[in-house]
Amino acid sequence: MVEEALEEDTTLFLIDLSIRDNNAITVIIDGDSGVTIDDCMAFSRKVEHNLDREEDDFSLEVMSAGASEAFINKRQYGKNKGRLLSIKMMDGAKMEGDLLEVDEDSIKIGWKSREPKPVGKGKVTIYKEAVLTYEDIAEAKVKIKF
Repeated sequence: MVEEALEEDTTLFLIDLSIRDNNAITVIIDGDSGVTIDDCMAFSRKVEHNLDREEDDFSLEVMSAGASEAFINKRQYGKNKGRLLSIKMMDGAKMEGDLLEVDEDSIKIGWKSREPKPVGKGKVTIYKEAVLTYEDIAEAKVKIKF
C-alpha cells in the first residue's frame, strides 16, 4: 500500500516504515522538494483507504523526515544540494562542507579553510573540495545555521 501511494506521487520517497504489535503504523517520508502537511495528509488517506478498520484496528501516522536527522536515502542528498552538511566518515573522521554535487556513487562538498601562507607569516583562506563515496560516509545530516 505504501509503495502504491509512492507510485502516485513520484516526488516522495520512503525513509522508514514501522508496524508495532498494537497495529500502530508509522510512515516517514521525504520529498525531492520537501514534504508539506498536505503531502502527509494525502499520503495518509491513500494508505488508510486500503486498510479495513473493522477487520483490524490500527493507528496510522505519516510524517516527514526531521531536518536534523541523519540521511537514510541517497535522494536526500539531491534535495539538500547547496546546504551545509555535517559528515562522519566510516574511518571516524568528521567534516563539514556545502553540498556541491550529487551523483549515483558520490557527493562533492566544499569548504573554506584557514592555512598558513606559503611565504611569510599569517594565514590565508583557501577553498577546498572533496569527493566522498556513499560507502565511505557513516552519517550525514544538514547542519542548521541561525
